[in-house]
Order: sequence, then structure tokens, then C-alpha cells
Amino acid sequence: MLNHYEAAFVLTPVLSEAQMKEAVDKFEKLLTDNGAAILNREEWGLRKLAYPIQGKTTGFYAIMQFDVEPAIIATLETEFRRDERVIRFLTTRLDKYAYEYAQKRRHAKTADVEPAKVEEA
Repeated sequence: MLNHYEAAFVLTPVLSEAQMKEAVDKFEKLLTDNGAAILNREEWGLRKLAYPIQGKTTGFYAIMQFDVEPAIIATLETEFRRDERVIRFLTTRLDKYAYEYAQKRRHAKTADVEPAKVEEA
């Protein structure tokens, strides 16, 4: 049975933009190779950390939402721990309410929500 998950991770700030995208692609490929369906992927870019981690005050934030078998999560987290580019990660299983919220957020982000332009007479 597939469960809904969200993985948020922070990559070291010494990476270039291309290296950061390559790292995120690596984790996405790991999931898809193990039968996961990627629902959403967000790269938030370089952000200030709430507190220093390994002497660093900034990091590249990335979030992925996906459906996968629970056994694959251990494999994903092992790869997070092995990859020296990852300085923090958190994988959570989404309950039905969190999943519905994530869907609404995704749809609101993708919808072309532009206010109607008022034409002057």
C-alpha cells in the first residue's frame, strides 16, 4: 500500500545552483526507481537557517511530496545520511488532512490566479 510522504531537506550552501539541482534530482531518481510517484517538488533556493548547522548559517531548501511504499523511506533516509551535501532532513508521512492541504496548496500554486484587470473608461 502506498502512503503519502513529504521530505524536506537542507543542502550545504557551498554548492552551485547546478550542483544543488543535481542533488535534488538524485533523490528524486532514487524514489522513482523504487516505484514512487512524485507529486510535487519545490526548490526554495538559498535561505537563512534558524540556527547554525555545522557552522553554516544558510542552506538550499528543497521539498518533495510523493507516494511510495513505507519500506523505501529507510532507503531514502540512508541516502540522506550518506550524502555529505545534506545537512538536515525530515521525512514525514502525511495524514489525510495534511495530504488534502498539500493538494490545495499545489493547485493554488499552479492555477493562474491573476486579479481581473479593471479597464478605465
